[in-house]
Amino acid sequence: MGWLFTNKTRDQLIAMLTRECNNEFVKSKVLEHQLVGNVLWSLVCLTAIHEGCLQLKSGESINFIRCDLLESSPEGWGYKALEESVHPYYYDCPLHYLDLAPEQSADWRVNVRQFHAQDAQKSKPLHHP
Repeated sequence: MGWLFTNKTRDQLIAMLTRECNNEFVKSKVLEHQLVGNVLWSLVCLTAIHEGCLQLKSGESINFIRCDLLESSPEGWGYKALEESVHPYYYDCPLHYLDLAPEQSADWRVNVRQFHAQDAQKSKPLHHP
């Protein structure tokens, strides 16, 4: 999917991307979100309204990890929506999201864990004997 630009401010765009959405097939609710620079990470719960939507029974839910890239333009802010299954080349996803959604990309999750392990190493205080 390409970029979608709006005439919204950054805060308005984030509010739009994190609000609950319903249609005749599915209900979408952002359970958590975190902004890292211009990358908006969201843990999203999708609930099937009708049997067979998303290969779920009516009322069944599934969580997934979404990555929205944000960018400004002279007219407003835009976004590019990605999800774990397309292996976004961004790895600063909140680590605990991996425990809250079924795996869609094993390779991507390896990179997320490596990113956080390296970040933790950088944050360790140096010990002098």
